[in-house]
Amino acid sequence: MFLTPGDLEALWLTARLAGCVTLILLVLGTPIAWWLARSEAWWKGPVTAVVALPLVLPPSVLGFYLLLAMGPQGVVGQLTQALGIASLPFTFGGLVVASVCYSLPFMVQPLQTAFESLGERPLEVAATLRASPLDAFFSVAIPLARPGFITAMVLTFAHTVGEFGVVLMIGGNLPGITRVASVQIYDHVEALDYLQAHRLAAVMLLFSFVALLVLYTWRRPQKMGGMT
Repeated sequence: MFLTPGDLEALWLTARLAGCVTLILLVLGTPIAWWLARSEAWWKGPVTAVVALPLVLPPSVLGFYLLLAMGPQGVVGQLTQALGIASLPFTFGGLVVASVCYSLPFMVQPLQTAFESLGERPLEVAATLRASPLDAFFSVAIPLARPGFITAMVLTFAHTVGEFGVVLMIGGNLPGITRVASVQIYDHVEALDYLQAHRLAAVMLLFSFVALLVLYTWRRPQKMGGMT
């Protein structure tokens, strides 16, 4: 068979992780992006820097601090213990929390750009028609920002699929629980099984290429349509 049962299990776990993270960030990232696009508060700069921080931090650094925060003595760890929730490190739940943190800018930044490009005019027109701010957001802003939503979701899913350093720090290497595809490739290389590593890596490469190809092929007619 082209892929081993372990490879297929890792791919399925990777898809579950990326799907969960994309849905969670869609809910969390939309209000953050909306606020960043419209706020003039002085603390917009610090919030923007925090959101963008995973883009420049080495994954091992981010993973290390997340591991400390989720550990028994960390802020998140003490909170989960107080709530009677099991410790997050080396669990699928911990992997989701860590992935939400490091994929945050890939959801927020495209949405922020989409909201900023709307301008004030559509919302002012909605206000003259007596639409409340919430109505204007759901009936005007979100439909007009649809290309930004699709871009953000594709980038978030693809980035979560490809992450290695943070998931290894937080999740370790537990088959069926935290061993995602990138870790499985690492295992094959460690075992000097380069052929199987190549097969699984080729699947990941093909997935990433197709995701970006679909995204940019879809966006081109959108831009051309906007010029006519």
